[in-house]
Amino acid sequence: MQGIEIELMARPDPQELVAFYERQGHPTTHSREKLLRMIDNTHCFVAARQDGELIGLARGVTDGLWGRLLECKLDPAFQGPGCVTRTDGRIEHDTAGIAREMALLVMDALRKAGVERVDVVAYGTEVDFCEELGFKKVRGMVGLEWTPDTPLPQSGVLSSSVAS
Repeated sequence: MQGIEIELMARPDPQELVAFYERQGHPTTHSREKLLRMIDNTHCFVAARQDGELIGLARGVTDGLWGRLLECKLDPAFQGPGCVTRTDGRIEHDTAGIAREMALLVMDALRKAGVERVDVVAYGTEVDFCEELGFKKVRGMVGLEWTPDTPLPQSGVLSSSVAS
């Protein structure tokens, strides 16, 4: 990892974060308020830099009991042919181990925070990467997603009050 610095950091610069996501073609919010809330609600960030430029980012969240390796992104210019896995797919790691090191630092920070379990959601060949980190497939689990633009089903409660 010559010339690459990897650091656990408290809080990234929002503009640098958006620029990194945009270079990766990763969809991100254009709401500064939401981005700042995401930063505030993240337990730890790990950054990989070359000559001061952000080339990789991993982050973890926790509720104090469970943790989650939420993302581990590496600029494609640093992925190279080392990203071909045993199932012939590309994942976000490389022969230099930059993404691996970032993920391990997040997992260690979550462990030190006292979490009892760390979860990750992996797609396709990212599963290989996560298994190499020690994650195990959870039998019977199915990933589901809900987005706020999906209408909520009718409540069966006759009367309800929600504290705000």
